[in-house]
Amino acid sequence: MVCHKSVTRRQLLAGTGLAVGAAMAGCMSSTESDNTGDSDESTTTEQADSYEACIEPIGCQTFESVPETYIVNNGEWADMAFALGQREGFLTSAYMIPGFLFEPFGLDVPPLSETESLSQTNWDKEIFYERDPDVILMDPNYMHSTGWDESWDESDTDEISENVAPFFGNNILRRREWHDYKLYSMYEALERLAELFQERERYEALAEVHDELQQEVQSRLPPADERPEIALINSASNPNEGTFYPMRTQVEGVELKPYRDLDIRSAFTADHIESGTIDYETLLEVDPEVIVVHWGIGTTGDTDSFSPEAFGEQFVTPFEEDSTGSRLSAVREGNVYPGAFGSQGPLVNLLQTEMVAQQLYPEEFGEFDAEKFPEVAADKQLFDRQRVTDIIQGRL
Repeated sequence: MVCHKSVTRRQLLAGTGLAVGAAMAGCMSSTESDNTGDSDESTTTEQADSYEACIEPIGCQTFESVPETYIVNNGEWADMAFALGQREGFLTSAYMIPGFLFEPFGLDVPPLSETESLSQTNWDKEIFYERDPDVILMDPNYMHSTGWDESWDESDTDEISENVAPFFGNNILRRREWHDYKLYSMYEALERLAELFQERERYEALAEVHDELQQEVQSRLPPADERPEIALINSASNPNEGTFYPMRTQVEGVELKPYRDLDIRSAFTADHIESGTIDYETLLEVDPEVIVVHWGIGTTGDTDSFSPEAFGEQFVTPFEEDSTGSRLSAVREGNVYPGAFGSQGPLVNLLQTEMVAQQLYPEEFGEFDAEKFPEVAADKQLFDRQRVTDIIQGRL
């Protein structure tokens, strides 16, 4: 058994010095028992109640009880926790998924103004101390390796881990230059989180829904040579200024999972990607069949809903009004779409896989209705919302 001997702020707040001393004595007793081969009833009980949960880059950690509260960095970890029935334990985040993307699953998620108290560029230790979570669902290296906050180093991460709560996470969104260890797939990460929350049954039920959706979609896709190539551009692109950030569609990480799963090819070459930005003239040379604005479904308009009008004003109208942009095939055919919100766990991914299928294969899966999204007519739904809601609520 691994026993964490450091006295956390949670222990200091929770009881008297006697209670802390008892906790420390429990660690000593367990260690002595492991070394000598002796055991008593209290040690046996402690070992029976504790369990291990493992994830890279942290390794295996022992938990004496299932965490009840948590902080996340990115929304994909909140999504995974919600899917495993842990909505009530969510405390705050640095970057969250808009709440309307959870509505089809009966989840009430507060607006971003109430869910995002951490800054992505300036970590505030006091927020961790004040919120006092049982676990921090975040890759610890994200805090001191990204350079977001130059004043924060590994010693600060260690302080929070020792005095507030352990970290448990992996940078599953995308591969980064500081990230040379395993990058888990969405369901690999979900399985490890299920281990943490002791929710194996929910995980298996969700994985079954995911597999069924994948099988359904794959069975109905047209032949490879009839599938469209898309120009995936980052939502930081500015059509008013003629500046576009081209993206690949087939790279690891949860943010591009719908495009990989639907085998969507990129209209851009490696040279386009490596250039960083392209202009209208270059885009016209490519002349894609479809233009998709990555993150577009959640980065325009009111954060409590998707606004087709706001998306049109920001991304479609400037194309139409530009002398070069208006000549693009995707613009002439009305094929400029709001792309999937990159930060996604199993719940939002189910919804967005269906969304992308309808955007790119409307004749097969039914046309994407931006005015009603995330509502989808029952006869066009590719997975059972109620079944997923039942899993979240524990009706297995």
